[in-house]
Amino acid sequence: MQSVLLVVHLIVALALIGLVMLQRSEGGALGIGGGSGNLFSSRGVGNTLTRATAILAACFFATSVALTMLANHKGSSTSIIGTGTPSTTAPTSGGTGGTTAPAAPSGEGLLPKLDPSKPVVPTN
Repeated sequence: MQSVLLVVHLIVALALIGLVMLQRSEGGALGIGGGSGNLFSSRGVGNTLTRATAILAACFFATSVALTMLANHKGSSTSIIGTGTPSTTAPTSGGTGGTTAPAAPSGEGLLPKLDPSKPVVPTN
């Protein structure tokens, strides 16, 4: 379902890009476009392009929302925050019981063990 919706989304996006590129420029920015020799000089064709662009924009928005909802629904069981190792809890000192705090990481295997009697020589 998600792959079919993604293909529809890409087709709608490409069609939307094409329709926007076909429309007549009215701003006159930098002096390009909007000349008298336009391909679509009729007002009716311009209104049709504008209406088709609005419809495709609505379809693009709808497929974007649907893809987001599908992605959130599928990925609800996993989280990037919870992918690490589960934290162990240690009882707090002096407490009356029932309250636990996260234990400090042990640091085993993170850094090599160094012998304090030998000097450390950096390598290039």
